[in-house]
Amino acid sequence: MPELPEVEALKDFLTEHLVGHEIVRVLPVAISVLKTYDPPLSALEGHEVAAVRRYGKFLALATADGPHFVTHLARAGWLHWKDRLPDGPPRPGKGPLALRVALETGAGFDLTEAGTQKRLAVYVVADPQEIPGIVRLGPDPLADDFDERRLAELLAGERRQLKGALRDQALIAGVGNAYSDEILHAAKMSPFKLAASLSEEETGRLYAALRDTLTEAVERSRGVAAGRLKAEKKSGLRVHGRTGEACPVCGDTIREVSFSDSSLQYCPTCQTGGKPLADRRMSRLLK
Repeated sequence: MPELPEVEALKDFLTEHLVGHEIVRVLPVAISVLKTYDPPLSALEGHEVAAVRRYGKFLALATADGPHFVTHLARAGWLHWKDRLPDGPPRPGKGPLALRVALETGAGFDLTEAGTQKRLAVYVVADPQEIPGIVRLGPDPLADDFDERRLAELLAGERRQLKGALRDQALIAGVGNAYSDEILHAAKMSPFKLAASLSEEETGRLYAALRDTLTEAVERSRGVAAGRLKAEKKSGLRVHGRTGEACPVCGDTIREVSFSDSSLQYCPTCQTGGKPLADRRMSRLLK
């Protein structure tokens, strides 16, 4: 799933390639991706892209005098830039292509989604604040005014585990499954630790890990072409998706806890005092 660093990099990439150019055609292939119908997709055609913005994990194209095009790539969606789009309209079928945006130059981009769970979302709105998912977003963790005190205020009273709290978009915008693992590893904290139980020192450690992990990921992704961002993300991860490998900090074996539709990875030595966490899915299967 693209998270804050990848969406920020896509924003920069599209700013360079889209701003100042006219959208001449928006071609839906999978109607399921459309979450709004008024104004229609065709309302974007003939308008020049004025800016590209990020709202958490949402990506928005603002036109100079028309509506906004907003997308959330969800778990399996992606944006593919093409310097020259294929001739002719795309054909509906069983492939991953969901939507195509064409510019007056002949360039443009495709939105695709792999897998059977179709969660890729596209909105056409007068204002991004009309989208419920954007309205409910918590503060951006890389914003200038997001300081350690703000993080402490957000976590106070949170009787949830840190892993769940960090992934909650209404609490902090932009962090998903992968970077929450990376942040907790950098902070040397168990993903099951209660968010409200952090001491002042622990809050400071978590804040530093949050900012540093995301900032470093953004810097790694900056200037990377859209098509290479997935590989760049994976190459920079130290624990997420690396079950069974050696921790790059201490050398212990990275462990995994599985859930119904996701999993987390962690280092026992760095994060849990050497104690493996119970894999709840496996525990249920063994009963």
